Amino acid sequence: MTKSSKRSVDIRVCCHQILAVSLCGYVPANTEALHYRPMYNEPVIPFRRAGHSVAIQLLYRMCFHDKVVLITGASSGIGAACSLKFAKSSALLSLIGRNEENLTNTANKCEELSGLKPLIIVADITMDEDVQRIVSETINRYGQIDVLINNAGVSSIEGIQKEMDAYDHIMATNARGTYHLTNEVIPYLIKTKGNIINISSILSMKPLPIMTAYCMSKAAIDMATKCLALKLGSTGVRVNAVNPGPVKTDMFKRSGLTEEGITQMLAAVEMNAPLKKITQVENVAELVKFLASDKANCVTGCCYVIDCGISLGDDGKY
Repeated sequence: MTKSSKRSVDIRVCCHQILAVSLCGYVPANTEALHYRPMYNEPVIPFRRAGHSVAIQLLYRMCFHDKVVLITGASSGIGAACSLKFAKSSALLSLIGRNEENLTNTANKCEELSGLKPLIIVADITMDEDVQRIVSETINRYGQIDVLINNAGVSSIEGIQKEMDAYDHIMATNARGTYHLTNEVIPYLIKTKGNIINISSILSMKPLPIMTAYCMSKAAIDMATKCLALKLGSTGVRVNAVNPGPVKTDMFKRSGLTEEGITQMLAAVEMNAPLKKITQVENVAELVKFLASDKANCVTGCCYVIDCGISLGDDGKY
């Protein structure tokens, strides 16, 4: 039996299990069985009594079965969190990044969750030949692309790098690289009526002079999101953006901040945020997954802020 036919049989078996839950209200006593694995061999017995909502949870965990999700910047931070989130929903993953060691680590964790081995592509989206290779290798492996998550990005603090060098590097990655890859993937998304999620930032709307180039690049991403949503709407392709506030990732360190500086900055953000906390990578990944799913089938051209309220300013009590 081929891998594809084995996977189809496994899915049918799992669907029968879900139907049983819907009709009879039973789920496996071993809750680990709720994590769908295509090569999962353990019997899903004995059963315990449960509500009908569990069937919906099972379906939700399978909602990206046979969907190919391409994620840039997947080696760390938000990209890695998105990779794990989609792996839990049985997605076929194409993971892109520049750090092979970190990318492999992410891929191994995904495989542990889903039983599916992701495609790893070490590439830099600022390089035209790498962009072409990302698309060709993904199509050669899977034959389709259903979701594109443009997460790769860089930032810089003014005064740490030469101003124009920093500007060119940021724009080449955040704007040009993202735009180039998107345009190469669009023909395949039209075939699958897929969707695009761009990882932007609240700094696309909130000016921060010491990160002017970064703010400009993310404002460009927001506008690209809206323009592409209008352009592609008639084809059934949706395009949305997620705009996180400060999230603790390696990007701050790569921007030139010290570990102490990052800790102090995040502590200040947490203290001033209306919700008195900072956004976690898992929070962002959950929003990305929702926007990529059929549950958001009427949502396009939107930029979703997720920042614990920090962009609202203070509450006026001081």
